[in-house]
Amino acid sequence: MAEEKGLDLIVVSPNQEPPVAKILDYGKYRYEIEKKAKESKKKQHTVEIKEIKVRYKIDVHDYNVKINAIKKFISSGNKVKILVMLRGREMQHNHLAYELANRFLADLEGEKLTVERKPSMDGRNVVTILAP
Repeated sequence: MAEEKGLDLIVVSPNQEPPVAKILDYGKYRYEIEKKAKESKKKQHTVEIKEIKVRYKIDVHDYNVKINAIKKFISSGNKVKILVMLRGREMQHNHLAYELANRFLADLEGEKLTVERKPSMDGRNVVTILAP
């Protein structure tokens, strides 16, 4: 029947008894499957981890700029990694870096986000991760 119509015979599920087959144009069928896959891929949003690097001696204006950047990243659906960097003798004052990280969390409390990782030391840095 497939040869008469100039179409292809495609086995849909060979494991059943009797096997199920369809008569259709295979080229058109493959094109439609690829089109559906492309559409679903287009609608997907990959979550990226955006990184905000600061030092604990940050100025007020710079701090506000970083807060606004974090809000923008969270609203677009990305995770944010806040990295408070410490250099040399600043390691002795890591409590100031923890205070800054906690200040970020306190100022962002009204936003719709979850804290994936509380402020913790990661090498020479204090790291916290926020997710939308």
